[in-house]
Amino acid sequence: MGKVFVFDHPLIQHKLTYIRDKKTGTKEFRELVDEVGSLMAFEITRDLPLEEVEIDTPVQRATSKVLAGKKLGLVPILRAGIGMVDGMLKLIPAAKVGHIGLYRDPKTLQPVEYYVKLPSDIEERDFIVVDPMLATGGSAVAAIHSLKTRGATSIRFMCLIAAPEGVEALKEAHPDVDIYIAALDEKLNEKGYIVPGLGDAGDRLFGTM
Repeated sequence: MGKVFVFDHPLIQHKLTYIRDKKTGTKEFRELVDEVGSLMAFEITRDLPLEEVEIDTPVQRATSKVLAGKKLGLVPILRAGIGMVDGMLKLIPAAKVGHIGLYRDPKTLQPVEYYVKLPSDIEERDFIVVDPMLATGGSAVAAIHSLKTRGATSIRFMCLIAAPEGVEALKEAHPDVDIYIAALDEKLNEKGYIVPGLGDAGDRLFGTM
């Protein structure tokens, strides 16, 4: 069963306050999301496997550690997920980046896939699916399903803010996926927005409000 991790790091919580604040403008909002992406990447990679290697320091021969195991892949859900990727790449620059585009059908309200571009070596990578918000869970569930149908076997999901309804929906659909979030909020309102939330992450990132 997948686990849910809520990051309580003081820097993440501090920056998240300003991300939520409606007075925060587009430039600052974008910079803060980028910074929190880096901080969350630091936390989410805490358990990556290591192996020992022999190196020569300027002083002597030494045994040290490097990353082992599968390579990493980052998959933002378009469009808002893009805002978190650059911050993550600052810490893990060797990760490959794929993209999954989804929109909500106005009649069925179900997510519809319109774009998928993924690394060719899917089976060899541990994937982190990224989206600032986990509201109803529909987009996250669909994106992870898309990855699995193309051969991905190791997937985590990372977001800034989640509603309990979205967490439960994702856990039910993909019980093998761990969920990493900066804040677990109160609920969804009647319009499907997270409360208290931060509004529409995509609009605030790209200034399209």
